Amino acid sequence: MAESFAVDVQGVQKKFGSLQALDGVTLRVRSGEIYGLLGPNGAGKTTLIRSIVGLVAPDAGTVSVLGLRMPNVENLRNVGYMTQQAALYPGLSVEENVQFFAAVNGAESGVTDALKLVELDQRRKSVVTTLSGGMRQRCSLACAIVHRPKLLLLDEPTVGLDPQLRVRFWDSFREMADGGTTIVVSSHVMDEAERCQRLGLVQYGKLLAEGSPDEIRSLAGTNNLEEAFLRLAGTGAES
Repeated sequence: MAESFAVDVQGVQKKFGSLQALDGVTLRVRSGEIYGLLGPNGAGKTTLIRSIVGLVAPDAGTVSVLGLRMPNVENLRNVGYMTQQAALYPGLSVEENVQFFAAVNGAESGVTDALKLVELDQRRKSVVTTLSGGMRQRCSLACAIVHRPKLLLLDEPTVGLDPQLRVRFWDSFREMADGGTTIVVSSHVMDEAERCQRLGLVQYGKLLAEGSPDEIRSLAGTNNLEEAFLRLAGTGAES
């Protein structure tokens, strides 16, 4: 039986003026796995995620999501996307924000389940402007998952969160993946990479290496994932 891929990126290139944001990136994400895009700020992770969701048109190469070429408006109902900055309506309540995104994606139910998953059910009537930064992040995640997407794209979802809240986010991600959702998450935090089943190391718009955390360490000849990234990027000590 052929392996099923939720995301298929082939030879994608993208320039913004003189900046080569993506330089021939090719990768595949298996259905139902948590795939981490790991790299420093400016490496090209956000541009790659925006290409997958169809918000950025590649200059060359192709992107397919759930078997369909992107961009594809109808296919977006199968995709959840959480941006780096919480994309919320500040004058609306938590519940109203989640209801809005449910309606946009054609979901007739799921608001309560999404709020319970991010532990905001008791704050559903709170206006977004009254929430802490961590609560806004949780509300943003609820908006991204309310329609029960088959593919969830998370761009630096835990930046600025305290360690306890980061753990709760990752517990939610694992729960969704166990339920069949494919998750692509970008991060520059090395300990989060350990929570992914497979990693793509990104630098200067290129995919440097790919594999499980253990495979990445083995490839670089080190037991430390951060040192592995530095070696594979050509900026660390020789192995």
